[in-house]
Amino acid sequence: MSFFQLVRLKALLTPLLVAAMALAAGCGSDPKRDGRDDVEKLYADARDDLNSGSYDKAIKTLERIEGRAAGTLLAQQAMLDMAYAQWRTAERVQAIATLDRFIKLNPSSPALDYALYLKGIVNFNDNMGMLGTLARQNLSERDQQASRDAYQAFGQLVEQFPASKYSADAKLRMDYIVNSLAEHEVHVARYYFRRGAFLAAANRAQQVVRDYPQAPANEEALYLMAVSYERLGLTALRDDADRVLKKNFPKSRFVEGGERVSDRPWWKFW
Repeated sequence: MSFFQLVRLKALLTPLLVAAMALAAGCGSDPKRDGRDDVEKLYADARDDLNSGSYDKAIKTLERIEGRAAGTLLAQQAMLDMAYAQWRTAERVQAIATLDRFIKLNPSSPALDYALYLKGIVNFNDNMGMLGTLARQNLSERDQQASRDAYQAFGQLVEQFPASKYSADAKLRMDYIVNSLAEHEVHVARYYFRRGAFLAAANRAQQVVRDYPQAPANEEALYLMAVSYERLGLTALRDDADRVLKKNFPKSRFVEGGERVSDRPWWKFW
């Protein structure tokens, strides 16, 4: 099963759906049953549309369900499914807005952990799309806000619901995001260095070392600091960066025979 199929399945099998079905099953003698039957039929139609990939049609139906079943578990489920469908139709902003509304209106919902997870996934995959166009985009113009938003949502999930079935995956994605953010900063530092903006390059590389101390990108960040400080004539800072590079990455590709490799055009490696 692919990741997208897994998320799709989870969107249809949250605790809310199970609870809503159980509640419906116990209401056979309720005089308001006819109205519930209509809403449940609408939801069944929406699920069919979700399963078949007819997301635009599903969204319209789910909007009707949310309005007609307001205050019920089914309405909450409709909001979550709507957010999922909006994401699958590339409407990230609308999906996030729907999830934010769900989180605000249902702070004690049994599916709050799933809502936070889905919010993280929506932003995470938006960022992955940006990474996919890296080679065609000016590095200085890229925005990592989607990564930061995903990290925040995953972090809230892990903190509030450490036992959630979504927390383990959220932690893995948080590690990936940290590495991705650090790599982005290194790309920007390299961009500045290539254009002779050595102070900007050094500062951006230093930010990587300070903010993401465990990220693999620290290796190149320290090298960038050393060569940038060298170009600026700041020998003490250069030597400090050299020392930390050699201590933490003794087998670095930027170090040969115990000496730092000269500032050759290393970016040609990429």
